[in-house]
Amino acid sequence: MAYYNNYVMVVIFIALGILLPIAALTLGRYLRPNRPTAMKMTTYESGNEPVGAGQVRFNIRYYLFALMFVIFDVETVFLYPWAVAYNHLGLFALIEMLIFVAMLLVGLMYAWKKKVLKWNSR
Repeated sequence: MAYYNNYVMVVIFIALGILLPIAALTLGRYLRPNRPTAMKMTTYESGNEPVGAGQVRFNIRYYLFALMFVIFDVETVFLYPWAVAYNHLGLFALIEMLIFVAMLLVGLMYAWKKKVLKWNSR
């Protein structure tokens, strides 16, 4: 019987995870004020009237730069706890971190070789 209690708890958590957001969004829909006007339906851009198309094509390099930043930014977050606990970790952790940093450098060199980091206006 205790074996099935584990599954019952999982089913309850899944049901709550689905039903609570639906209930919150539904309740919010009925409680919020809804008085649309023509002025409220316009696009707001710093108080200026929108000019041109709303869908603008950006160079893929912007996305590559952003992706590279996120990858290296998140990976460097892993260095902080290691540095704080360095005295307690020993030589094995130092070797692991050197391998980790080497893999990051390989990724950086690969991006450099593929000219992902080269910024052109074209």
